[in-house]
Amino acid sequence: MQPRAGASMLRAPRTITRSLQASACLECQRVATPNVRIRQSRALYHTTRRKSSAWAAAVSVAGNIVSNAITRATKGDMPVDPLRIVAKEMKFLTGNIRKLLGSGHPSLDRAAKYYTQAEGKHVRPLIVLLMSRATSLCPKGPQRQQSTLQASAGIDTSLSPLSILSDFNPSSSSSTTKPDLESTTEPDILPTQRRLAEITELIHTASLLHDDVIDHSVSRRGAPSANLEFGNKMAVLAGDFLLGRASVALARLRNAEVIELLATVIANLVEGEFMQLKNTARDEANPVWSEDALTYYLQKTYLKTASLISKSCRAAALLGGADAPSVEAAYAYGKNLGLAFQLVDDMLDYTRSGRELGKPAGADLELGLATAPLLFAWKTMPELGALVGRKFEREGDVERARALVMQSDGIAQTRALAEDYAEKAIAAISPFPDSEAKDGLIEMAVKTLKRQK
Repeated sequence: MQPRAGASMLRAPRTITRSLQASACLECQRVATPNVRIRQSRALYHTTRRKSSAWAAAVSVAGNIVSNAITRATKGDMPVDPLRIVAKEMKFLTGNIRKLLGSGHPSLDRAAKYYTQAEGKHVRPLIVLLMSRATSLCPKGPQRQQSTLQASAGIDTSLSPLSILSDFNPSSSSSTTKPDLESTTEPDILPTQRRLAEITELIHTASLLHDDVIDHSVSRRGAPSANLEFGNKMAVLAGDFLLGRASVALARLRNAEVIELLATVIANLVEGEFMQLKNTARDEANPVWSEDALTYYLQKTYLKTASLISKSCRAAALLGGADAPSVEAAYAYGKNLGLAFQLVDDMLDYTRSGRELGKPAGADLELGLATAPLLFAWKTMPELGALVGRKFEREGDVERARALVMQSDGIAQTRALAEDYAEKAIAAISPFPDSEAKDGLIEMAVKTLKRQK
């Protein structure tokens, strides 16, 4: 099926995804890879006979959930508060992270803890904790459960002698480093899962430190960026230190599969950053729009944003001893939520001010980056190709590109695609037993679409 000439593509992402979900053959669904070559655009040309499926039904239900939740919030009804569901664990998150980051060198200690001083959104650890609680009610894999219980006892114990590690952390010598939540946490979130949430935030914060150096950022969370406060060299070293501390904490979870997942996230972040150096796979001087440009962007987005969320969700289910279908569902939720999150983030870069975002607005174009709103606009405005090719570096390029995007339906199409991914995230966890935590995960998908910063 080909769109008729001149047909409006405003809702193309929704139409495309619906077509894929409802009519794609099982083989096409099987080969959809984690790096997000999901064939959104090519689905219009799929020739498989249309048929219903449990997956399509689940996505339909998910779409209704998203629509109803947004309607409910608009009318002023009280939505589910995801933070309240894991409030005890989240209360001590920053303090526990600061203890993991202790350094005997005062300057390094200040730089490493700098981004823990401002009140961040802590979206990633919140999702990990909600997924931990939601999957605690799922069927268990018997072999996994026993090893998980044994690992929980050793998360603060080194595997090698401390004299060999030569790792001095002043915070670890105090009795206050005993887990703050031992007496208050619910048994459906294990110590390993709580530590995983902290590791996830460490990796994310390290990426912020490095990104701010690469992007020459001047602010973060409404305050001067670390590179501005301490200099580029110290900011890079602080980010490296966070990754080191995260790796040590990860090893002490004593779960090889989880270690592999989170270690791969670190590699993915670097790979995604390298992909971001180019706007298209071939990096032509004067590119012409093609489906591959959006595919390339989605691959990069998975590596830079969705990889951490999806693999930490999967790791949370593994640490809880969940069975294989639940582990796969946790991963699918995180992957689709991560993609939706970044699409909304890229959209806000065009629609919100720097004051509202807590960081400079319009930074993507200034950095030479073509994100989803511009890629969608480019399809109907070929003149954007030259600007993309030279990465908006000439005087007036940024303003011209922004004006063209605002004249197009690029922002509307970006929102539509984000909604599709949010619906797929909700559909992925539909088999989970009903619980507050599951409701919280659904609300996180809805909040992702509604967020303004």
